[in-house]
Amino acid sequence: MTNFDATRMLSFDLETTSANPLEARIVTSAMVRIDGSQVNALEHLADPGIEIPEEAAKIHGITTEKAQAEGRPHEEVLRETVEQIKAGWADGLTLIVFNASYDLTVLRQLTGDFTVTGPVFDPYVVDKVKDRYRKGRRTLTDLSAHYGVRLDNAHEATADALAAARIAWKQVKQWPELSKMDTGELMELQAVGYYERQMDFAKYLQGQGKDPNTVNTSWPMQS
Repeated sequence: MTNFDATRMLSFDLETTSANPLEARIVTSAMVRIDGSQVNALEHLADPGIEIPEEAAKIHGITTEKAQAEGRPHEEVLRETVEQIKAGWADGLTLIVFNASYDLTVLRQLTGDFTVTGPVFDPYVVDKVKDRYRKGRRTLTDLSAHYGVRLDNAHEATADALAAARIAWKQVKQWPELSKMDTGELMELQAVGYYERQMDFAKYLQGQGKDPNTVNTSWPMQS
C-alpha cells in the first residue's frame, strides 16, 4: 500500500432527503478531484423521486419543485457517483468524506452492493482521534473555523467537499505522521478511533438512561 498523499484526493459530499442514511435519497452529489495543481469540481442535481422534506430543504436549499424541474434521474446520478468514486480509487486517489459513515452508508443502502475498495480519509474522524479532548462541536462549519479553512456556503455539496479537502490538508500539516502511514494503517487508525469514541458516547447515553444501541460504531460504513 502507498502512503496518504494530500495532493491527490477525491473529495465527495452528498446532500440528501434525510438525516437517516438508511432512508436517504440523493439530492446533490459533488466530487472535487485534486491531483497536484489540477482541481476539478463536478456536481450533480438529482430528482430523488420523492418529496424533499421541508426540514431537509431548509438545510441544503433545494425544494422538491427545483429537483423535479432541474434534476437528473436519481438512478443515473447514483450510478455516476459510484463510478466516479471507483475511478478515483483506480487512479490512486484517496477519497475524502466528512463523516463517511453517513455518506457511504447512503450509497450502500441505495445500491445494495457498494463496497469500500480504496482508501478513505474522514476529517471528522481524524479530528476526533487526534484532538480527542478539545471542547466544542465538530460540524463541518466548526472544523472549518478551527482549522482556518474557507467554507463558502455550508450545506452546498461542492462547497462542503472543498472544505473537507482543505481540512484534510491542514490536518496532515498539523500531524505529519498521518502522511507517513500507509493507507491501510490510516484506515485502521480511523476505524478503531471511531469505534472507541462511539463506544464512549454509548456509555454516556446509558448513564443518562438512554438507549445505547442507537449508536453506530462502524466506520467507514454502518454495518
